[in-house]
Amino acid sequence: MKRLVLTVLLAVVLPARAGQACEAKPPGPHDVILSMDLAQRTVAALDASGARVALVSRAGQDLSRYRLRYSHMGIAVRDHPAGRWTVVHALNDCGTAASVLYNEGMGNFFLTDLHRHEAQLLIPGAALQERLAALFATRTPLRLHEPKYNMLAYVFSTRYQNSNGWVLETLAAAAAPAGQVETRTEAQAWLRAIHYQPPTIEIPAAVRLGARLFRANVAFDDHPFGRRMAGQIDTVSTDAVVRMLRMTDPQARTLTLD
Repeated sequence: MKRLVLTVLLAVVLPARAGQACEAKPPGPHDVILSMDLAQRTVAALDASGARVALVSRAGQDLSRYRLRYSHMGIAVRDHPAGRWTVVHALNDCGTAASVLYNEGMGNFFLTDLHRHEAQLLIPGAALQERLAALFATRTPLRLHEPKYNMLAYVFSTRYQNSNGWVLETLAAAAAPAGQVETRTEAQAWLRAIHYQPPTIEIPAAVRLGARLFRANVAFDDHPFGRRMAGQIDTVSTDAVVRMLRMTDPQARTLTLD
């Protein structure tokens, strides 16, 4: 309990970091306590599961208009060099057109302006967990990261990448036959080969135009012209990653913490 209180106090004092809302105002004490509680419950659930690797999602934005419950996903690795449970994830740098790959503790992962203090854990089967753990001992996850960020990056283009796209392609590298996927091009080729298609998000023209004009981290020029004009955006959401894992790993299971 003393450690939790200390963590809360430090979080209130320190300014926002990369990947959080880009405001000078830090999160309020109540939100910090709720986030730290969620982080502790997530770690406890992971420990109880016996998992070595899991996918963890948070609800950072209200995406209900697109029928999405969670906005952002990372890969939680047990006994990572950075800590007992470390979340590896790509974070957009304060609304710019760039992202960085971070290794963070569970507390930092949830210490942001959450829309709901709720988490989803997606736990692969034992065999895929072993392959993911082995993958994180290599440089492949870093090679699969593209710093040119686009919140709505097309699933089958290497021009940009969103945060969930990095998770999807890293998962593909682990699920594919050994040595077959080490680059983004190879990951996307393998996804096409298994006939993977993400859930389509419908975005009207007026919304697309406003986002493109006023947000540096949104682009549509990597999407096929016809589908883009029809408002059919095939990007990588957390649901898209869940769909891929269920296609390739029938042993995967899901836990929700709310």
